[in-house]
Amino acid sequence: MGRYGVDEAVILYNLNGESNWWHDINDSPLWQDRIFHILTALYGLVAVIALVQLVRIQLRVPEFGWTTQKVFHFLNFLVNGVRGLVFIFRRNVQDLHPEIVRHILLDMPSLVFFTTYALLVLFWAEIYYQARAESTDGLRPIFFTINVAVYSIQIAMWLVLWWKYIPVLVIISKMFFAGVSLFAALGFLLYGGRLFLMLQRFPVESKGRQNKLQEVGYVTVICSSCFLVRCIMMCFDAFDKAADLNVLNHPVLNFIYYLLVEILPSILVLFILRKLPPRRGITQYHPIH
Repeated sequence: MGRYGVDEAVILYNLNGESNWWHDINDSPLWQDRIFHILTALYGLVAVIALVQLVRIQLRVPEFGWTTQKVFHFLNFLVNGVRGLVFIFRRNVQDLHPEIVRHILLDMPSLVFFTTYALLVLFWAEIYYQARAESTDGLRPIFFTINVAVYSIQIAMWLVLWWKYIPVLVIISKMFFAGVSLFAALGFLLYGGRLFLMLQRFPVESKGRQNKLQEVGYVTVICSSCFLVRCIMMCFDAFDKAADLNVLNHPVLNFIYYLLVEILPSILVLFILRKLPPRRGITQYHPIH
C-alpha cells in the first residue's frame, strides 16, 4: 500500500509539474530574460535585414526618391528596431508611470506595423487599377485618411487614459486595434485576391507571370493570416487576464504572439520581396508625396 502511495504521489507531482510549467517559466526572472533576449535578437535581425535591403534599393535606383518600396523597408526597420529597444529595456518600461505610457510604447509599434503593411495593399491596389486602365488618383488620399483616422482615434483614447484611467476604455482600445487588424486582413484578401486572379488570366508565356503569382499569393496568405491572428489575440487580451500581453507578466505568451504576428511575417515577406527593381523603365515606383 505504501508503494502505491509513493507511485500516486509521483504521478500527482508529474501532472502538477506539467500543468504548471507555463507559470514556472512566466515567474522565473531567468526565463524572462532569456525569452526577451531572444525576442530582442530576432527583432534586431529583422531590422538589419530591412535596413540592408533599403540601402540596396537606394543604391540601385537613387533617382526615384522615396518610393513605396523604400518607405516599406524603412518602416520595417523602424518598427523592428523600436520593438527590440522596448524589449531590451523591458524592466525600465515596466516601471514607467502612469501606466498608459507603457501601453503607448507597446502599442505604437503595432500601429506603425499596420501602416507598413497597409502600404503593400496600396501598392497592389495601384497595380490592379492601372492594369485595368482605371484612375488611381484617389487611392493615396484614402490611404492617408485611413491612417490619420486610426492614429487620431487611438491617440485620443491614450490621452483620455492619461488623464483618467478608465478600465472600460482600455478594453475599447484593444477592441479598436482588433478591428484595425481585421480591416488590414480583409484589405490583403481583397486586393491580394484581385491581383492574383488578374495575374492568372495573363498568358502562360508572359514574362515573370509565375513568379508574380507566387509572390502575391504567398504575401497575401502570410499577411492576412498574421493580422487575423492579431485580431483574435487582441480580443482575448481585452477580456481574459490570462491572455494579457503585458511585457513582463507573460513572456511565453509574448514570445508566441510576437513571433506569429510580427517577426515571422516580416522575415518571410522581406525574403519574398527581396528582388531589386530594374535600373531603368520603372513605372510602378512613384515617390510618396
